[in-house]
Amino acid sequence: MSDRLAGREILLGVSGGIAAYKAAILCSRLVQQGAHVTVVLTKSAEKFIGRATFAGLTGRAVRVDTFEIHEFPQGEHIGMAQRADLAVVAPASAATLSRIANGLADDLLSTTLLVCRCPIVLAPAMNCEMWAAPAVQRNISLLRNDGHRIVGPGEGWLSCGQVGAGRMAEPEELFDEILQLLPETTAADN
Repeated sequence: MSDRLAGREILLGVSGGIAAYKAAILCSRLVQQGAHVTVVLTKSAEKFIGRATFAGLTGRAVRVDTFEIHEFPQGEHIGMAQRADLAVVAPASAATLSRIANGLADDLLSTTLLVCRCPIVLAPAMNCEMWAAPAVQRNISLLRNDGHRIVGPGEGWLSCGQVGAGRMAEPEELFDEILQLLPETTAADN
């Protein structure tokens, strides 16, 4: 078990894309290393991977809706953001990157990330032509300037049948990045 992850609160955002299965692998690894992981799925992510997968891995409810009135009258986005030691979005679709870069808070994930004051790691995943689009590259520049860590994308075969940049970073690469961003805890911290 990693001392850096034991007891740490990780917010895992999953946006729509075939690479969502890699988020489950990352989630499992984080939990195995002692992290407490809260998963937020976008509506598009639910087309690729279900809530039950992440609920089973984390032992926690998976969040999708911005306002779950019965449970969080003021919106859980604030509580999740304040509890997080680190947030990671994997995969980060072009739409999600745009929301984050431009401060658009129109779903639970983008709203929560707007409140976060912890490090944010983004793992872009999309078609190579989308990745190369000037609008996406502008958003990546904005995100880097805002201090967010961009990991990937890698190059290779894409689910659309093309070859190029756009593959989401592998879960191990994201895990290593998370370890680098979280300081080691001391006995007094636990």
